[in-house]
Amino acid sequence: MSFIATPQSMHFDEALPLQSGGSIAHYDLAFETYGQLNADKSNAIVVCHALNASHHVAGSYEGQPKSEGWWDNMIGPGKAVDTNQFFVIGINNLGSCFGSTGPMHINPVTDKPYGADFPVVTVEDWVDAQARLLDRLGIHKLAAVLGGSLGGMQALSWSLRYPERMGHAVVVASAPNLNAENIAFNEVARRAIVTDPDFNGGHFYEHGVVPARGLRIARMIGHITYLSDDVMNQKFGRQLRDGLQLKYSTQDVEFQIESYLRYQGEKFSGYFDANTYLLITRALDYFDPARNHGGNLTQALAVAEAKFLLVSFTTDWRFAPARSREIVKSLLENNRDVSYAEIDAPHGHDAFLLDDPRYMSVMRSYFEGIAQELKTANRAGKLQGEAA
Repeated sequence: MSFIATPQSMHFDEALPLQSGGSIAHYDLAFETYGQLNADKSNAIVVCHALNASHHVAGSYEGQPKSEGWWDNMIGPGKAVDTNQFFVIGINNLGSCFGSTGPMHINPVTDKPYGADFPVVTVEDWVDAQARLLDRLGIHKLAAVLGGSLGGMQALSWSLRYPERMGHAVVVASAPNLNAENIAFNEVARRAIVTDPDFNGGHFYEHGVVPARGLRIARMIGHITYLSDDVMNQKFGRQLRDGLQLKYSTQDVEFQIESYLRYQGEKFSGYFDANTYLLITRALDYFDPARNHGGNLTQALAVAEAKFLLVSFTTDWRFAPARSREIVKSLLENNRDVSYAEIDAPHGHDAFLLDDPRYMSVMRSYFEGIAQELKTANRAGKLQGEAA
């Protein structure tokens, strides 16, 4: 049974400097919180979201059936990330289409939707915006930052930009950067969107249209990469949509996998913003902490102070275990405290969202350890106070 979640929003007038050299002012960040912040504000956890997710991480909205947060199986009372122990904060990234200021919102300079004029944002920019929100909440040090996929990149970036502000970084199904194949998939998806006649150079809002065709194709391409070959064969195989009868058509839907992908594309085009898709996939492409260190990841991670848990999945070919092991190796070379779990799961990249019992056990055990650390630190603080 999910608990009731309540969306919140925070406005910022002061300009946020961006990695591109530009800035953005007068923006809003959507967020949700779960659990209670303890007296010394030491039990907060930030959850960073992936490409098509949002700040709605857990719980359900009142009066809205089937509105569970995207990580509701992981986060909540008594769950692996126990909100009886932790104060969990989900924050929607700048440029998103789920509440934070993004391309569909009004540019105060022009009084028109930003559209293609919304500034290019990076993982580092998102982390800086999240840090500002935490400043407003009076939270100076986090118990942990947690994220999967693109969210895992944000957790890694947190450990580099604000090493003193976090105790743990939990990086799930992620990578220190995208390989050429991943960048290629993102580019094909972007081209599908920008070549849609309804895209109108990114200013389609003014024309009252949506580049739905491009969005559908982009989602179909992405969805293929999130599933493993085994899962696709198990769920669909070569099953025909209409029994055993071939239509001998090059355009009709013949196979069940085609029907499934078209359904996913159609659904996605109804709720996701095309400019947001371009922005987020480009942020994925740009992320590379080692870039400013001659490609040396060990040097890049030298500033990290947090303890780390990394989790990967054997059939995830989009963010393969070898990429997580690169991070583990570099952290060990810096003598950091690192735990690593490689889960033999058949589900591909989507495994980080699912209920594999070994995965959940790893996460539960790790966060129970963090909770115990906080209790020990609180007891020590009380004893010091009594001694004084």
